[in-house]
Amino acid sequence: MNSLLELLPLAAFFIAYVAAGLYWATGVLMIASVVLMFVHRWRTGKFKDLHVVTAILVVVLGSATLLLHDKRFIQWKPTVLFGLLAAALLVSGIMSQRPLIQRMFQSVMPEGIALGRRGWQVLNSVWAGWFALVAFANWYIAQSFSEQVWVHFHTYGVSVATMIFMVPQIFWLSSKTSQDPDGHNSGDA
Repeated sequence: MNSLLELLPLAAFFIAYVAAGLYWATGVLMIASVVLMFVHRWRTGKFKDLHVVTAILVVVLGSATLLLHDKRFIQWKPTVLFGLLAAALLVSGIMSQRPLIQRMFQSVMPEGIALGRRGWQVLNSVWAGWFALVAFANWYIAQSFSEQVWVHFHTYGVSVATMIFMVPQIFWLSSKTSQDPDGHNSGDA
C-alpha cells in the first residue's frame, strides 16, 4: 500500500499532463506532493524526510514554473532531488558508521542482512552513482528533447529503470539475510 501511495503524485502529474498540459500537471503535482507528506504523517505519526524534501522542491520549483510560465523549473526538480540523494549517500558513506543505503535497506528488511561494512560501502557508492546518473539523464533529456519525451521519461522511465536496477540487489540482499535454516534470526540465540 505504501508503494502505491508513493506513486500517486507521479500518476496524478501524468494524468493531469495528458488532460491539460504541463502547467496544470505542475499544480496537481504540487498539491499531491504536499498531500502525500501529510497522509504519511497521519498514518505513521511522523514526516518522511524524502517526502518533505520532495514537497519543498516541488512547491518552490513548481511555483517558479507557474509564476514565470517557464517549464524549466519543474524540469529541474528531478535533477536537484536525485543530485541531493547522490550527495547524501556519498556523505553518509564518508561520515557515518552506517551508510544511508544500509539504513534504508535494513528498515525494509528487518530480519537482518549479513553484509560487512565494506559491502555496505560499495552498495552505498553504487546507489550514489545511480542517482547521479539519473540526475544527469534528467537534465540531458530536459535540455535535448521535447517536453513530451521528458514527461514520459520522468513519469515512468525513471521508475522502470530504478526497478530494473533495484531488483537484482533485493534478491542478492535477500540471500544475505541472517536467518538460520530453521528460519530464526542468527542473533536470536
